[in-house]
Amino acid sequence: MSSAFLDRLHSPDRPVMVFDGAMGTNLQVQNLTTDDFGGPEYEGCNEYLVFTNPRAVEIVHRGFLEAGADVIETDTFGGTAIVLAEYDLADRAYELNKTAAALARRIADEYSTPDHPRFVAGSMGPGTKLPTLGHIDFDTLKDSYVEQAKGLIDGGVDLMLVETCQDVLQIKAALNGIEEAFTVTGTRLPLMVSVTMEQQGTMLVGTEMAAALTILEPYPIDILGLNCATGPDLMKDHVKHLAEQSPFVISCIPNAGLPENVGGNAVYRLTPMELRMSLMHFIEDLGVQVIGGCCGTRPEHIAQLAELAKDLRPKERPVRGLSVGAHSGVPLPDPRPALNYTPAAASIYSPQPYDQDNSFLIVGERLNASGSKKCREMLNAEDWDGLVGLAKAQVKEGAHVLDVNVDYVGRDGEHDMHELVSRLVTNVTLPLMLDSTEWQKMEAGLKVAGGKCILNSTNYEDGDERFFKVLELAKKYGAGIVVGTIDEDGMARSAEKKFQIAQRAYRDALEYGLPAHEIFFDTLALPISTGIEEDRVNGRETIESIRLIRENLPGSHIMLGVSNVSFGLSPVARVTLNSVFLHEAIQVGLDGAIVSAAKILPLAKIDPDHQKICRDLIYDRREFDGDIVSYDPLIKLTTLFEGKSLKKKEAIAKDLPINEQLKQHIIDGERIGLDDALAKALEAHPPLEIINTFLLDGMKVVGELFGSGQMQLPFVLQSAQTMKAAVAYLEPYMEKSDSDGSGKGTFIIATVKGDVHDIGKNLVDIILSNNGYKVVNLGIKQPVDAIMQAYREHHADCIAMSGLLVKSTAFMKDNLETFNQEGITVPVILGGAALTPKFVHEDCQNTYSGRVVYGKDAFSDLHFMDKLMPAKAAENWDDLQGFLDEAEPIQKAESPPLPVGEQTDASQVETVQNSKFKIQNPADTTRSDAVDP
Repeated sequence: MSSAFLDRLHSPDRPVMVFDGAMGTNLQVQNLTTDDFGGPEYEGCNEYLVFTNPRAVEIVHRGFLEAGADVIETDTFGGTAIVLAEYDLADRAYELNKTAAALARRIADEYSTPDHPRFVAGSMGPGTKLPTLGHIDFDTLKDSYVEQAKGLIDGGVDLMLVETCQDVLQIKAALNGIEEAFTVTGTRLPLMVSVTMEQQGTMLVGTEMAAALTILEPYPIDILGLNCATGPDLMKDHVKHLAEQSPFVISCIPNAGLPENVGGNAVYRLTPMELRMSLMHFIEDLGVQVIGGCCGTRPEHIAQLAELAKDLRPKERPVRGLSVGAHSGVPLPDPRPALNYTPAAASIYSPQPYDQDNSFLIVGERLNASGSKKCREMLNAEDWDGLVGLAKAQVKEGAHVLDVNVDYVGRDGEHDMHELVSRLVTNVTLPLMLDSTEWQKMEAGLKVAGGKCILNSTNYEDGDERFFKVLELAKKYGAGIVVGTIDEDGMARSAEKKFQIAQRAYRDALEYGLPAHEIFFDTLALPISTGIEEDRVNGRETIESIRLIRENLPGSHIMLGVSNVSFGLSPVARVTLNSVFLHEAIQVGLDGAIVSAAKILPLAKIDPDHQKICRDLIYDRREFDGDIVSYDPLIKLTTLFEGKSLKKKEAIAKDLPINEQLKQHIIDGERIGLDDALAKALEAHPPLEIINTFLLDGMKVVGELFGSGQMQLPFVLQSAQTMKAAVAYLEPYMEKSDSDGSGKGTFIIATVKGDVHDIGKNLVDIILSNNGYKVVNLGIKQPVDAIMQAYREHHADCIAMSGLLVKSTAFMKDNLETFNQEGITVPVILGGAALTPKFVHEDCQNTYSGRVVYGKDAFSDLHFMDKLMPAKAAENWDDLQGFLDEAEPIQKAESPPLPVGEQTDASQVETVQNSKFKIQNPADTTRSDAVDP
C-alpha cells in the first residue's frame, strides 16, 4: 500500500499530525436556517448540507486549513444509510459520501503545498444503534459501512477514520465493511480508529481501554486513539495505556473540556491554550503523534495545536512496521507479539492474558452440549437463562475463558450459537472459546461477540480448505485459534507426527498473517486407560509433543482437553489421573486446558503413592518378568479406587487440635463444619489470635502449594473464600477500640486498577477497623485519581494499595509516580501476591518521594500503624524508625513471598531504605510526617 499520508506520518522527522476541530460546533455558529438544510424534514442532518448548502461545509474546512490543520475530516459522521434513513435519505448514502469527500478533497488540494501537504480523512461515525445490545445485526451494519466507504474512496479521501466508537462490535463491523470496500474498489487506504471513553472510564457498553486494545490489535490499523466525551484530563490514563502497550500510532482528539448546560446549549470552557498545554504533555511524555479537536473546538484551538506541532516531536516509541504481516502479503519475520503488547483474549469488558501468572489458562468446559448432559438438556429446552447461569458458575469457580459448544444432532447450531453467545457477551465478564466442527457455527457466534474470541478448532483432516477457512474467520473477526494435530491421515498418535502437523500449521498460519501468539496447538490427549497396547504410549507421546512444540515453535501456545486421557475409568480414578496428567503437561510447557474445576484436584491432595501410579501409567512404566507383566499401573489404579465414589466425605478430622482443624479448613477450602470449628476455637482464643495464627497459617501453606504448582487457581480461590467466610464469622466477636476509628488514624486501602482480587484487602480492613482505625476501603479496580481523591477527602495518614496480578505491580509503581506529581508523600503500603520485598524496597522506593512499606500480612499493617500514629502525634520518630530498621533486614533475608491466590492481596508492612524520618510542620496535612530527608 503506497500512501502519501503514511509516508508523511512515518517520515524520519516523525511530525505531529494535526487534525481539524468540530464540524458540528462550527456549523452551529453559522446560525443555519431550515432552508439551509433543505426544509424542516432535514433540519439537523449536517451531512445533507453537502447537497443543500455546501458553502457552509466549505467554510468549516477552510477555517481549519487556515488555522494550520494537516488533515480535515469529511462531513459524513452520520453518513451511513442506517442513520440517513431517519431523514428518508438512505438511498443517497453513496452519493452523499462521495460528494462530501470530493468537496473536502478539492479544498484540501487548494491549501496543499510540497512543504505542507494537506490530507482528507473519511469520517465514519458510530451510527445510532449498538449491535452488542441487539439494536442491529452485524451484517446490516457492515453493509452500511461498505456503501459509505465506497463513496468516500471514490470521492478521493486519503485515509479512513472510524471515530467516536462506543461499541467494539460496531468497530468490527466497520472494519470489515471497509475491508470489503477496499476489495471492491481495488484501493487500500490507511486506517484510523478512535474510541470514545466515557467519564466513568469505559466505552458506552462497558469496555475498558485494555480490552479495546486487545480486541483491535489483530486488525490492520495504522492509528488508534481516543476522541470525544471528555477533555484531555480524563484521557490521560487511557493514552498512557496505549503508550505502553499499543503497536499503533496514537491519536488524541479531545473535546474542549466537559460541556456545561447554559440556557439549553452545550458550552465548552477549555481554552485553546489549555488544550495546547495538555496535548503537549501527551506528545512529549507519551508519544502521541496525531492530535486534533472534537466537540467545542474552533479554529483557534487548532491554530494553537498547529503552532505546537511545528517544533515538537513525539517521544520515541516503537510502532508496528508497515510491511509486516499478511495484510501486506508478507510473512511475519518474527512470530512473537509486537512491542509490549500482552497476547490475550477479551470479553467486551476486560482482557484475559493467554499467559497466566502462576497458573494455566483455565477454559471452563461445562457449556458444551456434546459433553455435558445438563447443558444439553438446557439447550433442548432453550433455557437460555439457565445456560447463562452455568457460565456464571464457572466464573466463580475460577475459569479464565468459557468454552461454548452447541453441537447437537437435530438442532440449528447457527441459531443456538447466536442466541447463547448474544446473551453471554453482556452477562459474563470472561472471553469465549467458540467450539464447533463447523465454521458456520463459529461465525454465527463471532457476529454477536464483540470481544476477542478463540476458535476451537481447525485441522487438516479435510486438507487445507477447512484449515484456511478458520484462519480467514480469525483474521476477519480478530480471534485466536486452536489447531488440532490431525491431518489427512487422521489423528496423530506419535510425538513426532503431532509436532510435524503443528509445524505445518505454524508455517501456514504465519504465512497467512496470523501471528504465532494467536495459535493454540491441541496435541490431543488420547486415552491411556483402555488397556489396548497401542494406547499405552498415548500419555508419553502427548507430553513429549508439548515439549517439542514449546522448544521449537516460539511464541505459540499449547492447549489440551484433559479429561479424555482417563476415558472409561471410574469417576474417582479419572479425577486423580486427570489431575496428575495436567500437572505433568504444565511442567513441560502446557499453557491452557479445557477442564472443570470439579474434575481436578490439587496435587497436594493426592496421595504421593497414587501420584506415582498415575505417572507410571502416563509414561508406561510397566514392569516385566520376562514376557509377563509383573506391575501394571493401569490395573493398580483401577483396583485402587474400586468401590470408591466422588461424594464428599467429612474432610476435617474432629480429633485434630483446633488450630490444625482450622488450618486444614483453609488449605482444603472446606466450609462444611467451619462454623463449628470457629465456635470451638472462640472458647479458648480471642478472634484476632484465631485469624493471626490458625487461619493465616493455612493461607501460608496455600501460597506455598500454589507457588510450587501443586495447587491450581480454582482451589486457591476456594481457600480464599473460606478465609473470607471465617473472618466474617469472627468479625462480630471483635471489640472495636474506638467507635468510629477517627481517634487513632485514617487508612485508605484499594485494589489497583485492573485487579479484582480483594479478600486480603478486606482482611486488612477488618483488622484495622477493629483496632480503632478509620478504614476507607475503596474496593477493586481503583484508578489512581480515585485513590488521591479519597486521600484528600479523608486526610488519610496512610495509603495501602493491593493487587494479586503481576501487572498490578506496574500500576502501583505508576501510581507512586502520580503521587509525586501531585505532591503526595504520605506513607504507602504495598501488598499482594506478585510483590517481592526487593521490588518494593528498590524499584518502588526509588520512584516515590515518601516512604514505601512492603506489606507482608494484615497484622503487619496494624503494627506499622500502631508505630506511625504515636510517632506522628509526638513528632518523635525513633520508635518507628527502629521498627523499620529492624524489619528491613529480616525481609531482605526472606525469600520472595509465594503467589498466594488472594492471601495478602492487600497490604502490610516492613520497609524500605534506611533513611531517617523528617519532622514536618504539624500544620502540613498534605504531606507525610514520615518521609525521606
